[in-house]
Amino acid sequence: MQALLVAAVVTGCAFFAYVSGRGQAEETAERQVRSAALAVAESPSVREAIRTDDPSAVLQPYAERVRAGTGIAFITIMDPEGVRWTHPNPDEIGRVFIGHTDRALLGETFEETYTGTLGPSIRVVTPVLDEGRVTGLVSAGITVDRVSTQVREQLGALGLAAGGALALGALGTYVVNARLRRHTHGMNARELSRMHDYHEAALHAVREGLLMLDGRRRIALVNDAGRELLGLGPGAVGRPVDELALPPALTGALLASGPRVDEVHLTADRVIVVNTSPVVGGERRGTVVTLRDHTELQALSGELDSERGFSQALRSQAHEAANRLHTVVSLIELGRAEEAVGFATAELELAQVLTDRVVGAVGEPVLAALLLGKAAQANERGVELVLTGDSLIDDGALPPSLAPRDLVTILGNLIDNAVDAASESAAGGAAGGVPAARSPVPARAVVTVTARTDGGRLLLRVADTGAGIAPDEADEVFRRGWTTRGSGRGLGLALVRQAAHRNGGTVTLDRAAEGGARFTVRLPLAGAAAQPRGTSGVAP
Repeated sequence: MQALLVAAVVTGCAFFAYVSGRGQAEETAERQVRSAALAVAESPSVREAIRTDDPSAVLQPYAERVRAGTGIAFITIMDPEGVRWTHPNPDEIGRVFIGHTDRALLGETFEETYTGTLGPSIRVVTPVLDEGRVTGLVSAGITVDRVSTQVREQLGALGLAAGGALALGALGTYVVNARLRRHTHGMNARELSRMHDYHEAALHAVREGLLMLDGRRRIALVNDAGRELLGLGPGAVGRPVDELALPPALTGALLASGPRVDEVHLTADRVIVVNTSPVVGGERRGTVVTLRDHTELQALSGELDSERGFSQALRSQAHEAANRLHTVVSLIELGRAEEAVGFATAELELAQVLTDRVVGAVGEPVLAALLLGKAAQANERGVELVLTGDSLIDDGALPPSLAPRDLVTILGNLIDNAVDAASESAAGGAAGGVPAARSPVPARAVVTVTARTDGGRLLLRVADTGAGIAPDEADEVFRRGWTTRGSGRGLGLALVRQAAHRNGGTVTLDRAAEGGARFTVRLPLAGAAAQPRGTSGVAP
């Protein structure tokens, strides 16, 4: 198609040039013969020769000289009756001119194409005026064959130019087509169109986020899921990655030159697994990035960990209950029934106090179950979990927009960290270098939890008796990867901040009265969607 298009264009241009050249040749011939005829008619020597008795004797040599000098076919000078005084063929002198002379006899100069003794010719006829009278006529002309010969000579050059243009166009078409085929991997327009349609459909249908960066680390392509996961607006395409206001760790992963495999990153609202792969080849190297949303999976994992801990605590308590039951039975067998009843009653009251306190204060079943499970876990580690006296959440006080998973994420991670800190601090105090003979009493490990509504907000506060957090690390505790307990940890507080931010709340950190860390989370109970996004930080 491209070759045919080039051939049609070149052929059309050649035909136009031929028609235009022929017209110009005829126009040039007409101007040439007109100039010659007028020059001869206005010559004084011609008027003088016409007055003589034998005009041909003077005019024939003169006409031939002018004809040879101008290169035209003939110059015929005749009397008003049309009898020739001159002609290229001397035998035609004295004969009547073949053509029209009426308009010239009226003093007009005109041109026509007429067939005379020399064949078809383009001729001009003009009068010779002497004192206002027409004393003779002059006709100058050039044969059509001579014009055609000139056009044919020009047509040869035109043909060479058209052939060269066609060859050059064919070569350029081949080069462009070969380059296009190379870049499109041999696919034609229909195949490219079909691939584009499938590409667009797949791009919008895939649930994973897809991001493509060019060699300058600008967004070249992003699908709907990618926009949602990264919180990108409609004008994101074409912008550099470092201008998207993404978390620094995520920005660094996207800008990295090497591949990244299953890296977990946190945005303001989501937990994202990032994979990057450099594009090899092409004029500029780019990067293909896939994004998977693990927010719900992470929340489910937190709930599963809580349930697992709760079940382990129940198994441990069942084992302890069996030991206590054996103790009661043994006391009865020894005939010490009153001591058996006292022992059983004391144990029952001790186990029931926290349950009654939690059930009475927290009407939200998810929070109540979480607190009872975490209390059992803490008890197994020698930590006492205390619910403050001002804690009170009525059933139905929490709006449907506040997801139970987020509550489990927030309170569960805070209690886990507090229990770890309190137990480690208690163990350190018990082995703090006191002489064995003095039998030191281990430090009391306590985690205090407050859960109540406060001015249209849900307040969740967790304090511990641990060592606390150093002031120079207070700004880093919410950063993913920050931990004091080895590698593989450091995600809990980052998830707490993310869940609070997602629900329009805030997280603050200060020092507890017991000396440890105290985290306070405030979440709006109504109009959460209209609340401004909170920011995590450190309380003054």
